[in-house]
Amino acid sequence: MSEAKKSLFIKTYGCQMNVYDSDRMADVLARDGYRRVDSADQADLILLNTCHIREKAAEKVYSEVGRLKKLKDAAASEGRTVSIAVAGCVAQAEGEEIMARAPAVDAVIGPQSYHRLPQVLERVQRDGHAIETEFPAEDKFDHMPAPGSARPKGQISAFLTVQEGCDKFCTFCVVPYTRGSEASRPVDRIVEEARGLVERGAREIMLLGQNVNAFHGSGPDGEDWSLARLLARLSEIDGLERLRYTTSHPRDMRDDLIGAHRDLAKVMPYLHLPVQSGSDRILKAMNRRHGRDDYLQLIDRLRAARPDLALSGDFIVGFPGETDADFAATMELIRTVGYAQAYSFKYSPRPGTPAADRADQVDESVKSERLAGLQTLLGDQQRAFNAQMQGRMMDVLLEKPGRETGQLTGRSPWLQPVQVDAPAALIGSIVPVRIDRIGANSLFGTMLDPVSGDAGDGETAATLRPGAAA
Repeated sequence: MSEAKKSLFIKTYGCQMNVYDSDRMADVLARDGYRRVDSADQADLILLNTCHIREKAAEKVYSEVGRLKKLKDAAASEGRTVSIAVAGCVAQAEGEEIMARAPAVDAVIGPQSYHRLPQVLERVQRDGHAIETEFPAEDKFDHMPAPGSARPKGQISAFLTVQEGCDKFCTFCVVPYTRGSEASRPVDRIVEEARGLVERGAREIMLLGQNVNAFHGSGPDGEDWSLARLLARLSEIDGLERLRYTTSHPRDMRDDLIGAHRDLAKVMPYLHLPVQSGSDRILKAMNRRHGRDDYLQLIDRLRAARPDLALSGDFIVGFPGETDADFAATMELIRTVGYAQAYSFKYSPRPGTPAADRADQVDESVKSERLAGLQTLLGDQQRAFNAQMQGRMMDVLLEKPGRETGQLTGRSPWLQPVQVDAPAALIGSIVPVRIDRIGANSLFGTMLDPVSGDAGDGETAATLRPGAAA
């Protein structure tokens, strides 16, 4: 490959893991002289890192490629070559079809083959196009450069993938088909990457996995380590102040991980634990492998271990066969649990998944009506949770400049954005803040003297929980 600098633009769709994957692809391509730029019209290589979870995901990709084709043609008229690559889960699921429907695409590469990007691009130069969607025998992480080499320093909160794939086979989900079976990275590699992120400025790390609490990576002692044991090891890294993880499955929320929320101060009191439905009948149809009572008992155990734990969840409304009674059971579960935040969606069929072939699909208007009611309830709970922060003192990790001059934006232990007047020199610091005002999307506070800790009423947020009656 030429040593001349080439420019790379990456557009990322979907989850945090795709954000992490995009950064790692930039790291891989940096070795071949690519530098990342902020807009497609500056790029020699345009890479779309796609997600197949949401409705009409593939159609959105085709629409974007159509727009980029005009840019590619304009560059060609000026004598400049622009290549378009489609990566991620849509690429994995629809590789050949992408090439057939969108001839402007030069390369298609699945999420397990990112380490082969330079070779794929060489094939593009030789053959005019390339498809790489096989699940390789080797671990892609073994062939990637040190993380962060293509990214600037100073990223206060960073993502780190520790586990990929899923063996649960929920009947609505494409992940087992696009990401493959569950695989966990070795503990030593994760610790090494975490240290590198901290050296480059990270103070908080979010561990990622499609089913992250099923982590069973090989430890330095030759045994498989659980996520709880990994969290304990990462907690020992100097300079790493906060740990989070997502996404979890209720079936893999084991005793030692519940204990980690109680015992490890660096593990933040916020947990994303999707349930999807409150109806046992629908949960069985989804192949979730847990029931309503299982989930509620698990929540009770978690809150007994960590009383200030805030919960986030995922909900699908209008799953095939869902009745009014099934939906009412979901609403009742939400009222019982009380969520600080949640994500909710109308069911949409994913080709190749069992639920897509069911004859009892729910009418779209019914889905829309149910989703509106569910989101109203979840919005009320989120506002109730945030309202409890009024007048409280909390530790805030300052991450970046805010919108106003002299203002910084940070995160509470419960992942809420917090705006506070503070000097830029404090970015990366954890400071005590009293919450003075609750905004629509953020908390607003005053930084306190870390010595005196003047917190107004002196209360702490030790037992915060959204009101169950919300």
